[in-house]
Amino acid sequence: MKILLKICFVLLLTTFSSVYAENCFEDKDIEDCRVKAEQGDSSAQYHLALMYSNGKGVPQDSKEAAKWYRKSAKQGDKHAQNKLGTMYRYGWGVSRDAEEAVKWFRKSAEQGDKNAQSNLGRMYRYGWGVSRDYKEAVKWYRLAAEQGLAKAQYNLGVMYAKGQGVLKDSVMAHMYWNMAAVSEHEDAIKGRGIVEKKK
Repeated sequence: MKILLKICFVLLLTTFSSVYAENCFEDKDIEDCRVKAEQGDSSAQYHLALMYSNGKGVPQDSKEAAKWYRKSAKQGDKHAQNKLGTMYRYGWGVSRDAEEAVKWFRKSAEQGDKNAQSNLGRMYRYGWGVSRDYKEAVKWYRLAAEQGLAKAQYNLGVMYAKGQGVLKDSVMAHMYWNMAAVSEHEDAIKGRGIVEKKK
């Protein structure tokens, strides 16, 4: 009976700590978040990185953010992988490195993260860190667009308008631009937008 009680206690503690780790960014409880992050909780690592990236509860520190994004990304967190890719893309807290950005965007994109898919599409479209490949750009933009990401829908429309990686098609271009407008409107209602705040 005592063993069963101990098992139940450990399960309860694990459940509460993993639920808490998901909320430490919102709660701004930096110390508890840090303890969980240092214990290897990838969710807490990601949220601690967000805190440093946004200066929420701590002074803004891109190097510290990149450190914690990397720890979480190495454990397979697709959101941390995308954020780490962004850090490398712009040189925030790390040396600017387009190839390293592509590496992390790809890891996240292959797990289905729509922002990473759009970011990877952009890298292919402009040849940043990879050889320029419009067809590959279209592939990744399309995956993100199918998930309702307005910026990917807009960029896919541009690809159709210019005939980059697809046959030039103004009807398809307008269709994707209209989809982007609808998605952006829905995001605005929910308090989100397609323009990310530059750090």
